[in-house]
Amino acid sequence: MTSQALALLELGVILFALGICGRVAGRFGMSPIPLYLLGGLAFGRGGFIDLGAATEFGHMASEIGVVLLLLLLGLEYTAPELMTGLRRSWTAGMLDLVANALPGVAVALIMGWGVLGAVVLGGVTYISSSGIVAKVLDDLGRLGNRETPVVLSILVLEDLAMAVYLPILTMMLAGLSLLSGLISLAVALATVTVVLVVALRFGRVVSAVLDSADREVFLLQLLGAALLVAGAASALNVSAAVGAFLLGIAISGSTAREAAKLLEPLRDLFAAIFFVAFGLSIDPTAIPPVLGWAVGLAVVTTGTKIAVGWWAARRQGIRRMGRARAGAALVARGEFSIVIAGLAVAYGKADARLAALASAYVLLMAILGPIAARVVEPVVEFVRRRAGVTTT
Repeated sequence: MTSQALALLELGVILFALGICGRVAGRFGMSPIPLYLLGGLAFGRGGFIDLGAATEFGHMASEIGVVLLLLLLGLEYTAPELMTGLRRSWTAGMLDLVANALPGVAVALIMGWGVLGAVVLGGVTYISSSGIVAKVLDDLGRLGNRETPVVLSILVLEDLAMAVYLPILTMMLAGLSLLSGLISLAVALATVTVVLVVALRFGRVVSAVLDSADREVFLLQLLGAALLVAGAASALNVSAAVGAFLLGIAISGSTAREAAKLLEPLRDLFAAIFFVAFGLSIDPTAIPPVLGWAVGLAVVTTGTKIAVGWWAARRQGIRRMGRARAGAALVARGEFSIVIAGLAVAYGKADARLAALASAYVLLMAILGPIAARVVEPVVEFVRRRAGVTTT
């Protein structure tokens, strides 16, 4: 059998298995991300079957998946919304950063992974999954709830924090000297600032350039622009993911809505391959030794996310049930956490146990997040009845 035939067979197996995983997840009302990661673990090194022939395609497809994930996330926001969210909820954002990054930093230092490991794991435990949160809120019919703008504001602040964090992380992983690192960081911050200014003042121009009545032309221009911006951002030591996110912010109005509809199927396909590719890079035998740490981090950061959401909603005058819903909505971790761990793996700077811990942690949190959002109301109602207090 030729290598090309083998690669096609393996790719077919992977895609078909992803479809089954998605169907199973849909039946149970959960995110498919944990199943995609498990699939990667099952078919990667140390798994049941080693599918190595499709690795080259999987690597490139996973890169495209990251770009599309962040491009679609950027399309959900406009530049004014970002600035408004920053002004209203920056204190909640700071609390979110401190409360949820510190547990990851502490575990990395305890495990002896040094400053770089602490920066990586702190990022993994800090950021919620915007994709999972948005889907859960939509599935549960909570998009119009009073607490939802609070949740979205915190997510926006996390995304903005990533625009600064990822260039710093990339700089550290590349092993740049202090001077080179400072220059790289200055270029990254300047790039982010320029793109935000362009998005605020010239978003309509960007949208007009990319828009087209022909769906094929529109798709080619969108995908081409996303990859160009991502590649240019990567060349400037700004994360390709952040470049795609900022491009999404610059596209506004009806163009953004049509772009989201057009790109969603592609996003889902390549993002699924991205999660599988990350799972393929992890040796499942490395997970059991760090599983206890992953469970501990899951418990602690579930509590800290709920506390942050509760506090932020309380500051907006929202009553107890809404505060609980806001906190529970933020629990899930997913795509960004895997992007961070994936960067460390790609640069070869991550301890094998760190990648395994990140994988196990995301598996747990991607499952816990939707469950927490669904059960929070009956749990709070039960507590209310037992305590005899009003929560809604």
